Amino acid sequence: MSTLPLAGLRVLELGNYIAAPTAGRLFADFGAEVIKVERPGTGDEIRTWRRYRGRTSMLHHTLNRNKKSVELDLKTGHGRTAALELAAGCDVVLENFRPGTLESWGLGPRELDRARPGIVVVRVSAYGQHGPLAGEPGFAAVAEAVGGLRALVGEPDRPPARTGVSIGDTLAGIYGAFGAVVVLLSRARDPRAPIPPLSERIIDVALNEAVLSVTESLVPDHLAYGVQRRRTGGRMEGIAPSNAYRCRDGDSVVVAGNGDAIFRRFMAAIGRPDLAARPDLQDNSARWARVDELDAAIEEWSSARPRDEVLAALAEAGVPAGPISTAADIVADPQYAARDMVQYFDVDTGDGVRRVGFPGIVPVIGERSLPVRSLGPELGEHTAEVLRRDRT
Repeated sequence: MSTLPLAGLRVLELGNYIAAPTAGRLFADFGAEVIKVERPGTGDEIRTWRRYRGRTSMLHHTLNRNKKSVELDLKTGHGRTAALELAAGCDVVLENFRPGTLESWGLGPRELDRARPGIVVVRVSAYGQHGPLAGEPGFAAVAEAVGGLRALVGEPDRPPARTGVSIGDTLAGIYGAFGAVVVLLSRARDPRAPIPPLSERIIDVALNEAVLSVTESLVPDHLAYGVQRRRTGGRMEGIAPSNAYRCRDGDSVVVAGNGDAIFRRFMAAIGRPDLAARPDLQDNSARWARVDELDAAIEEWSSARPRDEVLAALAEAGVPAGPISTAADIVADPQYAARDMVQYFDVDTGDGVRRVGFPGIVPVIGERSLPVRSLGPELGEHTAEVLRRDRT
């Protein structure tokens, strides 16, 4: 791609951890100049999260790729002045501090709007900028619980589990970036229209609301039917058969055989056409009522065969199925390779320079991922360059 879609946009990232930096990463991936402001000396704490060796974590390199790093202490007069000078040349500001923090530093939306009339401000917080819980702190772990997701994850006879990533932060970051692009696109469609009021240029993303938004019909099912969803392990309530099934070699596969036509093909593939023909198994609600019987029949078949044989048989039958991939599986997968979804860089890992693969850019525009241009920068790597430019 000769010109990246967001080339020419400038974004000031005042956030840390995962949520606002995820929004910044999306802007940067597609060509915006993203200036990440970090506290002097230590920088974003992500630099040390899951850092097994060396000075910088791979998490930082992943979340903050394609960005520029500027060291500023926003609590000082110098830092405030410099941040406002940067904002004067930016289209979007991203932040994920507790509500009121930016205002206490003299960097609230009104000050940012005076510096750059028409600026879009993305604010990510635990519970949003308004409401009885607005001032409370909160990380994604809490938001995933409050937002209804944690109650659905895990086995029914054990405490709720958590997904293996900070999904609440990531969702909030994606919504933040999308919200900003919505405002920018609306303005671009009619450049002669007056600038919307500041209240319509503040994108207010609450972590718990971002999580709630992906719980599908959790709330409507409760209000309409009195249903209290429960944890079902590898299953999805009301959808059957769809689960992880053990194979002879100790691996497992995930099979989604819950479509009505797919179910019939699935049962034929495992040698159980009798189940496909049963009147009491012709739709999802009926199959869910007999999910234990179905899962037992499927696992009787899968556990007698190695994983690759199971997957081959299901592929031939047109039944959606896949392996439970580890990182090692992903880097060896030809499908990811065909779309440049693992991209390699030489990285100092603390015991020498290694060739390390990083996730590609989603979504694909064209046939392959856009190239990752640079990994997360060194702390303050661009301070002199950026501040000098914005003062000339």
